[in-house]
Amino acid sequence: MSSSDFRQIAIRTDSGKAERLFRAAVSAFCSLTRPSRREIGQLEDLTLPLFDNVSVESRRYVAAALSECEYAPAALVRRLCEEPVDIAAPLLIRSRAVSDIDLIALIGQHGLPHARAIARRKDLNPTIADLIRALERPTLVRVREPDANGIAADRAVTATADKIAPMSTDAVSEEPARERAAGIAAENARRRLRTMMRTGDEAGATTADPFTGADAYVKLRETALTGNAAFFQTALADALDIDFSIARSLTGNQNYASLLAALRSLDLSEDRAFLITVAVYPSQFPHPQAIRAFLDRYRLLHRDAAQDKVRLWKAETLSRAVRDAAPANSDNRTGSNSDDAAASSGLRATSRK
Repeated sequence: MSSSDFRQIAIRTDSGKAERLFRAAVSAFCSLTRPSRREIGQLEDLTLPLFDNVSVESRRYVAAALSECEYAPAALVRRLCEEPVDIAAPLLIRSRAVSDIDLIALIGQHGLPHARAIARRKDLNPTIADLIRALERPTLVRVREPDANGIAADRAVTATADKIAPMSTDAVSEEPARERAAGIAAENARRRLRTMMRTGDEAGATTADPFTGADAYVKLRETALTGNAAFFQTALADALDIDFSIARSLTGNQNYASLLAALRSLDLSEDRAFLITVAVYPSQFPHPQAIRAFLDRYRLLHRDAAQDKVRLWKAETLSRAVRDAAPANSDNRTGSNSDDAAASSGLRATSRK
């Protein structure tokens, strides 16, 4: 019997049976030592359509069961983590299916209740731990002088940090001193988020060879983080070997589809492509679902198809170069023809004499 058959049974029966099916399916899954991808997908197909129709107790039971499961279905875990902390807490504390990026997004969306549960995780990323402490006790945070790249990189995480900033001021008054403390917390939150996004890239940047793709990525990343569109467009034109005006048109759209193809043609990894894209299009990623959609699109975009698009852009660059050179050549030809005509008329005049 397929998962769709189970859903139809649940829909036709009363809510009590749907809840029993919801719990039983998760319990059976958790008993599997090493579930296959197919089994993980079947559980998601079965439980997610029932999610809105089951009680809080059932959601709490499933969250606790999956928190101990090593191969928990990611989509179901994320859905449960969006619930109030009294339901999501076991997953926030123990689940391996929740990544560091997911944790940051959850803190940004749900604030201190989720952050305090996340703080209880073993082996929590130190940067996330510092971020949570900064949000809980903003007056104890000391502002550091920004580094050379810090100011520019802040733009890449402004959307997330702006969500975090109000959380640190929910429980404070409107007094100027408290407002300054909240601003300090927001600034430190930005810096910590920026540090996480840049983890693992700095070592590669210092050893990048000028003639490798890594160097192209470093230039794209640094120019994107400046917030100056012209700088990034120039670096993109250099990386793809296309005209600046074409590179400008790639980032002038309301969506990042063209930029996605450009980055895929350079064979950038998913995290590097995402960092550049979120720096250029920060408003396109207001929630984790947008990030997941980006990753899915990037994975499905074949490199050969992306390179075909780049070839078209290069052909357009060549075509523009030819068109730009055409007027000068035609002027030369016109001048040459006019001189010949003048010489011919001069000869005719001499012969008449």
